[in-house]
Amino acid sequence: MTAPASPARTGVWVGIATITMSFAAYTSALLVRQGAGSDWQHFRLPSILYFNTVLLLVSSGTIELGRRRGYAWLIFTLGLGLLFIAGQVLAWRNLAAQGLFLATNPSSSFFYVFTVLHALHLLGGIVALGYVLVRLRAPTGGPPLTALGAVSLYWHFMDVLWLYLLVILALRL
Repeated sequence: MTAPASPARTGVWVGIATITMSFAAYTSALLVRQGAGSDWQHFRLPSILYFNTVLLLVSSGTIELGRRRGYAWLIFTLGLGLLFIAGQVLAWRNLAAQGLFLATNPSSSFFYVFTVLHALHLLGGIVALGYVLVRLRAPTGGPPLTALGAVSLYWHFMDVLWLYLLVILALRL
């Protein structure tokens, strides 16, 4: 017999479904728009994106270590998430230095929309992880295991979503 799902975990699953449907719609729009006009311009993705990918994959490992071995690994995960966001800012600045902005052409627009939306969703995971870390240090509160499990599930989803986006961006832009 399995335990009933916690409200936090159920909420994360609803969020995952919603985010998945949104990015599926954006991907569909990208594919349709790419084929619809002659103004699609391919460009080279900033190389920092590949380093950012490594950061995010490592953070999936550290959040699991944090679930099993404690607080320090969760702090490390939080730091890796913030480094990922900083790396994304560098990627956006790299594109801007090349003259590629949100409204430059359809392909650059999709790049910014995909990566900014992912970064905003990851920031939500960072805030949630921060909440768990504060709760872990509260004198009266014990480890919020259901909250930590929900944050971990969301964090892993953000990793998988990023891998998907990187593949789409690399193949289509």
